[in-house]
Amino acid sequence: MQSFRTELENPIVERDIIELERKIALFREGKIDEEKFRSLRLARGVYGQRQQGVQMVRIKLPYGRATSAQLRRICKVSEEYSIGRLHITTRQDIQIHFVSLDRTPQLWAELEKDDVTLREACGNTVRNVTASETAGIDTKEPFDVTPYADATFRYFLRNPVCQEMGRKFKMAFSSSDEDTGLAYMHDLGFIPKVKEVDGNQIRGFKVLLGGGLGSQPRHADLITEFLETDQLIPFIESVLRIFDRHGERARRNKARMKFLIKEIGLEAFLDLVEKEKVALPFKSFPLDFENYEEGKTLPNPPAVEVNPADLGLDYELWKLTNVLPQKQAGYVSIGVRVPLGDFYLDQARPLADLVEKYAAGEVRFTLRQNILIRDVREDLVPFFYQELKKINLAQRGYNSLGDITACPGTDTCNLGIASSTGIAKELEKVIEQEYPQYLKNQDLVIKISGCMNACGQHNMAHIGFQGMSMKAGKTVIPALQVLLGGGNLGDGNGRFADKVTKVPSRRGPQALRVLLDDFEKNAGGKDFLSYYDQQGQMYFYDLLKDLSDASTVTASDSVDWGHQEAYEVAVGVGECAGVVIDLVATLLLEALEKLDHGQEALEHGRWSDSIYHHYAGLINAAKALLLSEDVSTNSYANIISLFDEKFVETGKIQLEGTFAEKVYQINQHEPTEEFAKAYAKEAMEIYSLLKTYREEEVEA
Repeated sequence: MQSFRTELENPIVERDIIELERKIALFREGKIDEEKFRSLRLARGVYGQRQQGVQMVRIKLPYGRATSAQLRRICKVSEEYSIGRLHITTRQDIQIHFVSLDRTPQLWAELEKDDVTLREACGNTVRNVTASETAGIDTKEPFDVTPYADATFRYFLRNPVCQEMGRKFKMAFSSSDEDTGLAYMHDLGFIPKVKEVDGNQIRGFKVLLGGGLGSQPRHADLITEFLETDQLIPFIESVLRIFDRHGERARRNKARMKFLIKEIGLEAFLDLVEKEKVALPFKSFPLDFENYEEGKTLPNPPAVEVNPADLGLDYELWKLTNVLPQKQAGYVSIGVRVPLGDFYLDQARPLADLVEKYAAGEVRFTLRQNILIRDVREDLVPFFYQELKKINLAQRGYNSLGDITACPGTDTCNLGIASSTGIAKELEKVIEQEYPQYLKNQDLVIKISGCMNACGQHNMAHIGFQGMSMKAGKTVIPALQVLLGGGNLGDGNGRFADKVTKVPSRRGPQALRVLLDDFEKNAGGKDFLSYYDQQGQMYFYDLLKDLSDASTVTASDSVDWGHQEAYEVAVGVGECAGVVIDLVATLLLEALEKLDHGQEALEHGRWSDSIYHHYAGLINAAKALLLSEDVSTNSYANIISLFDEKFVETGKIQLEGTFAEKVYQINQHEPTEEFAKAYAKEAMEIYSLLKTYREEEVEA
């Protein structure tokens, strides 16, 4: 257990891992409340699995990039700690399953040897920063967004502003106006733009705010057509500070950014963002893209002679959908179709070797759960096909209708209602065997989620399926909500699908046949969205009405795809329960930990970090006392106002002024050394008052 303490070079990472190890031990001893422990481990990529006693571990890979060395490291960890299967998510992460909680610190330490992290891959944090997998090679991009996505990831990783927000926060960068990064459905989305000022080309971003999927999808609002790149980090930080302070914390299903904007209004939100700028550590944050771009080189591996004629018709069909142009002359990218995002060690390791020797030494995991190999010299395409075929990664139809996106659903997820992977496999069979022409169609998209949370992004697909249940008499059977008419329209515009009808899961393949047959027969050359708009929602409801009739179900309809036993609605079992403990004491202890972090930041001259840690410590301490009096709270701002009402105005806590005046100094002063030291001193004094009050109450 001690090895990672000496082998890790980064003391911050080492402390993170040691802390996880310590908190696991305290949880096992019943000294940490289960809810608080859940928050801590989620922020470190450790997620409860449907199967009792094991965890899913999410590996955070910003913008989906993994070098050959990192991919080998992930394979090593999967082999030692998991089951050897790697799952690509719709946020360009890698997940491994069936991991023992007690072994997660060692697993994390192994990953960090090649600069791979678990930190903030789950939980109420800034999640993985995603980007178009074609960033840097896109023939239509105004500039490469990769260094900006990378800087965003690094700046907010472990940033005190975003460690314990009310809910998760997602950001995406698209490479061009085609918006393949799906900016319109993110909390913050960025699309690169260039404008000319005084004869100079100035880089910037179109900015969208407040998008999201889930049970109530929301299209992001346009904030500006052009935010200069040096304002990117300050703007994001200001947004995160306001979300952290005012975002809902009690009602989880109302805690995303989109609900905060709906509650207070976009104009009021942006006014708060503007006022917060005085407290930011950076008013401008220029990013050094020149060195990044100058440091990029194209590979020039030895030639390998493979005669395309020897590869047959399959190779020619594969080339139609799986070979993509690049803006770099003489090079292409190769799309690797990974059914349902699952691949294995005997594929991943040879792939790592292949791209290291003959391409750019990296892969990009894509938003559609595939792999993109970049910077392949054109003459090597036949060789790559040959090598990929050896490891069963040469399926044609990359990003086609037959390339279906699906979350893990009831396979491993606690929240899964019906099998998403099972039905996805059946639909892919239907397309490959009965509609092979659609393996060339990249204008139609099918996405599937196992529940309403939309990890499979079903409600932004042309054809979407959502796992659910339905009653057939007294029997509950697995079902699919059929959604139609969603899609990405480009340049930050999109549309969400309509819920058309619900069918038993076993009838999902027939529902797809009905939709495709009707489209082929009647669309008259129109694209799917135009045809859907022409016919209208009720037309498709009538088309599928017979399949939705629950009175005609048979015994086989009660068995979900991929299962043998009859269906039961079940939520997976979480982690073992902790014993009842003093939550007030726990919150006060956590408040002190945050204040200690603030003192450490102060000693190292990180003034802004110190101020925010002390601010968070004060909030936690105030929340603890409110909890001791059974006062419920729903946001940091709410905690501040209620603490004044219940403790300061009643004279229980004696402050010179109000608690709000003390706390809100954070957004009224620049983060100077003088202010950081004064704020820290006052925070420690207030904490001592609150702690003493609590101790006297307990003693009484």
